[in-house]
Amino acid sequence: MKIKELTALPESELKSKLQEISTELMKENAQIAIGTTPKNPGRIRELKKTRAKILMILGDSGVSA
Repeated sequence: MKIKELTALPESELKSKLQEISTELMKENAQIAIGTTPKNPGRIRELKKTRAKILMILGDSGVSA
């Protein structure tokens, strides 16, 4: 998602989106850890970037979700 789209969302929705992205990222990383090849390797990078953008907007750069 782009920063403009994320800044338009309310804080509660950003927090739920952050939780959703973190869960999805955890699943993708688990697949890699057990040795399976991810269906879309570029998705992991996209998830990490989106998660970082949300954390930047929320101002919680050191908080893990």
